[in-house]
Amino acid sequence: MQPIPRIGIISQARMSSTRLPGKILKSVGNNSLLQIHLNRLQQSGFPIYLATTTNVSDDRIAEFCIQQQQAFSRGDEQNVLSRFYECALQFKLEVIVRVTSDCPLIDGVLIKDAIEKYLAYNSTSLYYSNCIERTFPRGFDFEIFSFDMLKEAYEKAASDTQKEHVTPYFYQNHENKFTLKHYKAAVDNSHFRITVDTPEDFELIKILIEQYHAATKTASEICELLHQHPELVAINQHIEQKKV
Repeated sequence: MQPIPRIGIISQARMSSTRLPGKILKSVGNNSLLQIHLNRLQQSGFPIYLATTTNVSDDRIAEFCIQQQQAFSRGDEQNVLSRFYECALQFKLEVIVRVTSDCPLIDGVLIKDAIEKYLAYNSTSLYYSNCIERTFPRGFDFEIFSFDMLKEAYEKAASDTQKEHVTPYFYQNHENKFTLKHYKAAVDNSHFRITVDTPEDFELIKILIEQYHAATKTASEICELLHQHPELVAINQHIEQKKV
């Protein structure tokens, strides 16, 4: 039987969002979006690490982590790939789950299931995610890969896109090096948007959490809620995701 590798969830976090600055520390109900995000991730049962930047503006995130006894590291703002590599190295991770902190309703139970499926492949060259062939809404995104892969990307990634978005090196160079597998939902709900990048996104999340208790619901329950309330979907359906 193979020993279980050291697995960790790394969430990238910063205050300097261009379209909604300071979004992750905005309050909904009694918690910040960042705290809700972390609470949801804890349902996976795996340790969580925040990878923030060395910018002065992100001192608030560092202070939050110290106050909440949340493990974190700080690195380059633009080279997010190096930030992930340094975080994984610091905490001696062998398998990394990459998420982003602008997804407050991310589903930790979903991630736990995906990790179990990833481990069953028993491959250090596997990239496993739910956001290349997308069936889940934006806001439930995760990517799973080995430290070996992350180290190669860190050492060999050449383009700004590969450095800023962490994982393009895997799926832009996968023909001979990496295996890509896709974690898919039974129903295609990829048209829903449950991430926070704009004021409209925040408005929807605020309503979902405060009026519909979405922070206590599973991904499928949240999707069902959106199917039942098209007026909620309309709040941010015109928002275009930034291109990688």
